[in-house]
Amino acid sequence: MILQALYEYYNRSKDSLPAFGRELKEIGFLIVIDKNGNFVRFEDRRIDKKQAQKFLVKKSVGRTSAPAANYLYDNSAYVFGYSEKGDPKKCLETFKESVQALYEVLPDNADLKAVYSFYQNDIIEVLERMKKDPLWPEIEKNLNKKYSTFSFLIEGDTKIVAEKEELLDLLGYDDVFGREQICLVSGQRGRAVETTTATMIPGSQATAKLVAFQVNSGYDSYGKEKGFNAPISEEAEFAYTTALNQMLSSDSRNKFLIGNRTFLFWASKDDEAGKQAEECLFNMFGFNEQEDDPNRNIEQVRKTFSAIYSGGLRTSLDDKFYILGLAPNSARIAVTYWSELPLKNFAALILRHFEDMEIVDTRKEKKPYMGLRSILAAVTLGGKSSDATPNLPESVVKSIFQGMPYPYTLYAGCIRRIRAEQSLNITRAAIIKAYLNRQQNDNQQKIEVMLDKENTNQGYLCGRLFAVLDKIQDEANNQHSIRERYMNSASATPAAVFATILNLSYHHSEKLNEGRKVWFEKIKQEIVDKISPDGFPAHLDLQDQGRFFVGYYQQTQWFYTKKEEQIEE
Repeated sequence: MILQALYEYYNRSKDSLPAFGRELKEIGFLIVIDKNGNFVRFEDRRIDKKQAQKFLVKKSVGRTSAPAANYLYDNSAYVFGYSEKGDPKKCLETFKESVQALYEVLPDNADLKAVYSFYQNDIIEVLERMKKDPLWPEIEKNLNKKYSTFSFLIEGDTKIVAEKEELLDLLGYDDVFGREQICLVSGQRGRAVETTTATMIPGSQATAKLVAFQVNSGYDSYGKEKGFNAPISEEAEFAYTTALNQMLSSDSRNKFLIGNRTFLFWASKDDEAGKQAEECLFNMFGFNEQEDDPNRNIEQVRKTFSAIYSGGLRTSLDDKFYILGLAPNSARIAVTYWSELPLKNFAALILRHFEDMEIVDTRKEKKPYMGLRSILAAVTLGGKSSDATPNLPESVVKSIFQGMPYPYTLYAGCIRRIRAEQSLNITRAAIIKAYLNRQQNDNQQKIEVMLDKENTNQGYLCGRLFAVLDKIQDEANNQHSIRERYMNSASATPAAVFATILNLSYHHSEKLNEGRKVWFEKIKQEIVDKISPDGFPAHLDLQDQGRFFVGYYQQTQWFYTKKEEQIEE
C-alpha cells in the first residue's frame, strides 16, 4: 500500500516532477574544463552549508558492494579518484569506462569529447593541480556532505554536461535488459529492477533505501534473487523513489521532523482540498525554532479542516490522506508509522484535537489553538520543544492522527512544570483538559472550554476556590504569596491547606470595599456548598490534581472577563 500510494503521488504530480529516468540532483561542485579536457578550476554551486543547486540529470544508480557509476556526475572517488576511506581506483575506473562507452556512442559530441579527453590525462597529475585550487580546502572539508557531488562544465558554457538534452536522450544505451514480470506496484508487465534507488532520510546512510533485498539470507526462492524475487518494474520503481525523494527534499512542504523520525504526508488528489490539507498539516507540524510565533497559522489550519469536514471544501469518498513515518535503521530505512484514511475522516481527527485542546482565552489577540511546538515547549525545562523527552513528540503526533489518548508522559510532564515553576499558562491548561477528556469515563465529568459552575469534581472545585482566594489577596495586597507558598500542597492535599488559607482570606477581605467583599463571599460560598460534607479531600490523585489546575485556570480567566458578562452569568 505504501509503494502504491507513492506511485500514485508521482502520477498525479508528474507535470512538476522529473520525467522517467531523470532526477533533480544536488551537485555542490563543478569541474570546469576547456574544450581539450584540461582542468581549469573548481566552481562552487552550494547555496548554503546544507544544500546546493539542483540539476536535472539521469537518475542515480542503485549501488551494492560492486562499483556503479552515475551518468557524468558522481562523488570524488568516482570522478577523480580521491577518497578519505579505502582505495578509490575501482570506482574511478568504473566511471572512466562509463564515459568511454558514452563517447563511443557519440564521438562527434564536443562536450563528451572534452570529458573523454579529461580522462586521457594522467589523473594523478590532474589531482595534484586540483589540490592547488582555492576551493580545494572546502571540497576536502565537505566530502561527506550530501551535496558533495561533482560534474563537468565546459568553460564558457552555462549548462553542465550531465544535463545536456542531447546526452539525456541516450538514457537507455547502457541498460541491461531485465526479465519482464508482473509489477507488484502497478500490476502491469515490465522489466523488473534488480536493486532500488537510495532514498536517504536525515540520520541514515547515503545508500539507505525504503525497499532493499537480502542476498543468501533465506529470502531467495525459485532461483530468483534480489528484486526479481519481488518484482517492481523500472517505471514503478522510478515513480515511487522520485516521489519519495521529492517529499524528502530540504525545501519540501510535505514533511516534518520529530527527533530522528521523518514524517511524510500527502493527499491522493491534487485538488484544492488536497493542496490545502497538505499545506495546513505543514503549518501545524513543520515548525522551526526560529519562528517568532509558531501558532501564527493554526487558526487557519482549523478553519481549513473544518471546511473539509463540513463539505465547504468539496471532497469525495475516494479522497485519501496518507502519513508515512520513517526512521534510520542500519543500512535501510524503517517504517515506523503508516496511516491511510479518507480525507474527511482525517479532518475529523484534526478537528477533535483542536476541540480537546480548546480552552478559554482572555488575551487581546485570542489564539486558543496550539501547534505541536507550543505543546512540547510547555512541558520542557526552559521552554524549548527540542528538549522534549525522546519519544514524547512522536507519541503526541500519533495520538492526534489516531484519535487515541494523549501520552501519559505529556500530562505528567505538564504537571511537573506547573509545580516546579508555579506557572499555569493557557497551553498547560489546554494539555491537561485534552488529556483528561480523552481519558474520560462514565464516572468523570467532561471538562468544558469555559468555567463550568456545574462541575462537582472535588479537585476542580478546590482549584476554583484556590483561584478565588488568590484573587482576593491580589486585590487586597497586590501580591500572590498564597499561590507561591500553598499551590502545590493545595493541589495534592487540600485538607491540610485550605483551613489555613481560608482564614488568611478573611483578613485579606477586610481590606476590600463592602461591595467587593460581598461579591467574593458569594463566589466562595457557591463553591464551598459543592464540597463534600466530609470536608476537603485528604488527597487528590494525579488526575484530580490536573482538574485542580484547570479549575484554578478557568476561575482566574473568569475574573478577567467584562463585568457585563459576569452579571449575565
